[in-house]
Amino acid sequence: MSIRSSPGADTLDRRVPDADLEDRRRALRCLLMHPLLTARGPFASDLALVRRHAAWLRDWLARFPGWALIVDPELARLCKTPADLDDPTRGACDSGGEPFSRRRYVLTCLALAALERSDRQTTLGAIAEEIEVLCGAEPALAEAGIHFDLALYEVRRDMVEVVRLLLALQVIVRIQGEELQYLQDKGDVLYTVQRPALSAILQVQHSPSAIEQEGLVERLRALAVPPAPDTEEARNRTLRTSLVQRLLDDPVVYYQDLTDEERAYLSGQRHLLLSEIERATGLVAEVRREGIAMVDERGDLTDAGFPDEGTDGHVALLLAEHLAEHANRSPTAVVPHAELEALVVSLAKQHKAHWRKDASEPGAETMLTARAVERLEKLRLLRRTAEGVVPLPAIARFTLEPLAEREQPTPPARDQLGLFERKKDR
Repeated sequence: MSIRSSPGADTLDRRVPDADLEDRRRALRCLLMHPLLTARGPFASDLALVRRHAAWLRDWLARFPGWALIVDPELARLCKTPADLDDPTRGACDSGGEPFSRRRYVLTCLALAALERSDRQTTLGAIAEEIEVLCGAEPALAEAGIHFDLALYEVRRDMVEVVRLLLALQVIVRIQGEELQYLQDKGDVLYTVQRPALSAILQVQHSPSAIEQEGLVERLRALAVPPAPDTEEARNRTLRTSLVQRLLDDPVVYYQDLTDEERAYLSGQRHLLLSEIERATGLVAEVRREGIAMVDERGDLTDAGFPDEGTDGHVALLLAEHLAEHANRSPTAVVPHAELEALVVSLAKQHKAHWRKDASEPGAETMLTARAVERLEKLRLLRRTAEGVVPLPAIARFTLEPLAEREQPTPPARDQLGLFERKKDR
């Protein structure tokens, strides 16, 4: 199995001046972190860089992760899809960092539909009223338990969080007012609709209206997955793009999570794939017995850094240490949720002086534990089950060593993965 490229392409690429190579890396890293860049957004200078290197970016992205890149004077859109559609950790989050609810996802889609029908300038209230009309015209939403009553505070709160997401994506730009005024029913907010960004939001392989599958996972696959390859070359290309997508987006790619075909392809093409990713992005490959991590040494290509400061970050680190010790004793055993919550209660007493005050309140351990588990799951350090959590091999990085051993550094064990962070995915 091999990757085909035009004669001399690799040689010419190796002769790129260091300044241009660094500019390419910066442009690619920005696209991976922010797949939608607009001329009026906070990354306008990066958009200029993407436009300058658009030809190289399109070629590299098409050959390796298999993602298309749209570039015009108004925006750059990386048509990025995750390799693992079953991953539950990549959802949208609200302004407080909490995952979007089912209703908020529905409202996001309806808000986009409302913006398609709106004038160039519109208000939050007008968007909400259009959503109310769309909901009333679709009985299936009510049958699914989706109701939209603007008289309810929680519905207005959902509407505000949806709009803030669209603001972050530069689909709309705030002209006047503040969402908090609308939430408190004290005023409205005026926006300008960014038509190029709005039209580039939806990136699918097939029209949603043409999907006939019933289940959520099946519908997602029908939307996002291209037709099955029918030649050996096409199969190799599919294997390559799937693996590079995982390596770019996931904190760790475990061999056990790959198919037999993917493992075989990676075994033969590992050096080429990793060297291409390293040169294009500046990420550094760390290869271990259980898998591969592309380490982000700069720390700016991640949405879930670890370790982290603050109470929540400290809780996650201490739970990681506990789970690493557990994994050393019983590698595949489940750690019950109750055990983790009891540990957090004990830790809250121990660290009361520098943890936030509400961490010691009765019942606080439930939320603290849930947030820590969610973060460690995002980083592929554990796997959740109905009974608790199962530590994954990379968590061995956080094993505490006795002081005497730490004073005499030794090489890491072959089964330990290095420190890593999860790369952005949208």
